[in-house]
Amino acid sequence: MDVITWYLEQRSPGALVPARPPRLPVEVVRAEVPSPEFSRFLYTAVGGDWQWTDRLSWTYDQWMTYLTRPGVETWVAWHRGTPAGYVELDPQPGAQVEIAYFGLLPYAMGGGVGGHLLSSGTARAWDLATRWPSLPETRRVWVHTCSLDGPAALANYRARGFEVYDEKRDEPGDVDEGTTPGPWPGARP
Repeated sequence: MDVITWYLEQRSPGALVPARPPRLPVEVVRAEVPSPEFSRFLYTAVGGDWQWTDRLSWTYDQWMTYLTRPGVETWVAWHRGTPAGYVELDPQPGAQVEIAYFGLLPYAMGGGVGGHLLSSGTARAWDLATRWPSLPETRRVWVHTCSLDGPAALANYRARGFEVYDEKRDEPGDVDEGTTPGPWPGARP
């Protein structure tokens, strides 16, 4: 099967189209203390069934080095004290911010949490320099998603005002589509 990767962007804060309030009550809070344990938990809990494997081999020190870079932020959606999803912001050269990771835990899918979290995370990407004075004002927010990600991912990005600026198609065999790493393969409701 071909794997398609879409690259999407916003070029101004006014491009953000906020989502309707979610059906599940959630609070989006920044995880201000760099925690490799918590970040790895979010990474595997959200991405384990979507072939997110590039960080599985990271050591504690690699996580900490990444998480303590100026401007790297993790924003977590909480539902009744339980993580529902997260968005990770990674500042890039040229006044750009990448939404490096974004997604929901299985129980939170389908309740409007994804749109709300993406709206919140994108707004935080646009105002990143207000929390990190050493960074320039954001001029572009970008993200990529692929056909292996959740079925609502691309539509959610587009609904929030992101526009596709590039598309890449990998030939069969170029991308590992094997068994997902979990946290429990096949545990989706």
